[in-house]
Amino acid sequence: MDTEMLIGSRFEAGTETEEKILNPKTGATILDLPEASHAQIDAAVDAAEKAFVSWSMTTPAERSGYLLKIADAIEKDAGAFAALESLNCGKPINAARNDELPAIVDCWRFFAGAIRSMQATVAGEYLPGFTSMIRRDPIGIVGSIAPWNYPLMMMAWKLAPALAGGNTVVFKPSEQTPLTALKMAKLLADILPEGVVNIVLGRGETVGNTLINHPKVSMVSITGDIATGKKVLVAAARTVKRTHLELGGKAPVIVYDDADLAAVVQGIRAFGYYNAGQDCTAACRIYAEDGIYEKLVADLSSAVSTIRYNDPDDTTNEIGPLISKRQRDRVASFVERAAELKHVEITTGGRAGSDEGYFFQPTVVAGATQDDEIVRREVFGPVVSVTRFTETE
Repeated sequence: MDTEMLIGSRFEAGTETEEKILNPKTGATILDLPEASHAQIDAAVDAAEKAFVSWSMTTPAERSGYLLKIADAIEKDAGAFAALESLNCGKPINAARNDELPAIVDCWRFFAGAIRSMQATVAGEYLPGFTSMIRRDPIGIVGSIAPWNYPLMMMAWKLAPALAGGNTVVFKPSEQTPLTALKMAKLLADILPEGVVNIVLGRGETVGNTLINHPKVSMVSITGDIATGKKVLVAAARTVKRTHLELGGKAPVIVYDDADLAAVVQGIRAFGYYNAGQDCTAACRIYAEDGIYEKLVADLSSAVSTIRYNDPDDTTNEIGPLISKRQRDRVASFVERAAELKHVEITTGGRAGSDEGYFFQPTVVAGATQDDEIVRREVFGPVVSVTRFTETE
């Protein structure tokens, strides 16, 4: 198992506080990994700065070739990547192997193709003898901070377009799920020029904060909650950094009386609970018209109660655990507060799903109203609320 950060061409361990990397299925410690020091972060940024001089001058064809090599290398080792992702995140092995790894490989290939076909719009001659046009140039060093719900996929989403555009990157995975990023470090170091990608470890409040405030970082890309996004914007404003923010969500599904109920139930069972609901696009907020409401609640509750999890044979599991005890407790607190409301009924689930690990039962919260917390705030767990409505507005 790879445990060292990538700084320029060097692999080295962090020198600061150790973070326990846990197996969410059991709660057991996989290993302890120390986070990067300020000096190591500076060294990573300096390596990215040095590499930018030549990397930014490469042609789209050259960068495309590198991305295709990365895609091929991941595909060749997809089984090992899937197993490691499953260990670190608790994802069912089939989800990691059959859903995520093909999408990750495709992401690298997509941007390898996209950079070959970028269009520059010719605006015309606004002054006699001068032609105006749009030219696309690399931005510089991108500080990328990834979350724990899709570690390897988010790494692809952040690295592939940044590299395709001619930028260099200092990447920080979540301190809870760094293992596949460290495996990727070895793969990237074998393919890319020195310093184009650097990988540092640590918590958001320390290493992440240092990255987003670093004067040499030109752009910050972060996936996280809204509070974190606000902090990034404030920090970026000080040095006029560009930002790419992917923040929380609360995806609504509106179901009218004439809907195909079986299709609705099947869809919500899949997309409301995939990845144990740890997804900013989870179909977690259902509005059902009065005539279909009762039947929808009954059928959805029945279907959700059959979702497989925590089976010793991981190939049969449909969802995994939540990422940590803290996250499971947070999800449980949302459900407990909802259950205290007289108009709310927990029609299935509602409790921790095991004594070991961080499983939570797939849950349906019926009768919730628009003003309820469970409807308005992102739970980020296997919890779907259903709200009755009578008028479209």
